[in-house]
Amino acid sequence: MSNSSMDESVRAELGRLRDSIDNIDAAVIHMLAERFKATQQVGHLKAAHKLPPADPAREARQIARLRELAENAKLDPAFAEKFLNFIVAEVIRHHETIARA
Repeated sequence: MSNSSMDESVRAELGRLRDSIDNIDAAVIHMLAERFKATQQVGHLKAAHKLPPADPAREARQIARLRELAENAKLDPAFAEKFLNFIVAEVIRHHETIARA
């Protein structure tokens, strides 16, 4: 196999893999958007019933659940926890904004 044909096959494989990554990224963004739509509704419900924006017990259960899901999926559980903490911090910020409105 010549260098140019190997380079072309490598380029084609990179393109295929990158297309898949792009599709996954798009799906992740759409899933996050749907998640935030639901958490916005939770924020309005909490505000209407004078419930606190944060729910530490729920958050702890979610972290344990996601860590287990990550382990089963061969994903670093620490990464999954950091990712969830990032999302939860944003959700709490939204809930606090809704509660003040």
